[in-house]
Amino acid sequence: MTQRLIVVQHHPAEGIGEIGVWAERHGIALDVHRADLGALPPATDRPCVLLGGPHAVNDAPAWLQREAAWLRGRIAADVPVLGICLGAQLLAHALGGRVHPLDQPETGWTRIDFTDGSTLDALEWHEDSFTLPPGARSLASSEACPQQMFAHGTRRLGLQFHPEWNAALVDTLNAHFGDASPLPRQADAEKHERVARWFHRRLSEWWEA
Repeated sequence: MTQRLIVVQHHPAEGIGEIGVWAERHGIALDVHRADLGALPPATDRPCVLLGGPHAVNDAPAWLQREAAWLRGRIAADVPVLGICLGAQLLAHALGGRVHPLDQPETGWTRIDFTDGSTLDALEWHEDSFTLPPGARSLASSEACPQQMFAHGTRRLGLQFHPEWNAALVDTLNAHFGDASPLPRQADAEKHERVARWFHRRLSEWWEA
């Protein structure tokens, strides 16, 4: 039987990126649901990934409030969840953390410092962050944002940065947002490849756990 992963998307230009590459390599089928169009996944025990989007947890539109309620149900059912950017903020909030604005937006290539001593240059585009939820472990930070990655047990993982944004997805974002996009117009193949390798490993660890 084919293994399946639920992906919740919040914006037409913020697609699956490297998640799709990883899933294809591992024979995992993706069920993508557009929450911004009212298409929430069913109440299932399948693992799910929550993508990013230009929305605020503290000023959530009605559809995002419905997703937050759905997410609380998935957490109560002990379903594995991985959140990215907005998805990480939703996950942190559902677990008891507080979402708050940064002093200034964090954009473009950013150095991520992991608690194991390693570093990674990854792409960012966010104005909010979150406090560490009760019972969670902080795994990474940056100069401007103390919470870049957290784990809550083995089933829940939050990433404030965007390891899924490969060069093709960045092109899509730049085309959609135009001059408002702070993302680089010239791809850095070496950085993208390093982030992809890191993300594929981390996705596999989360999936296997």
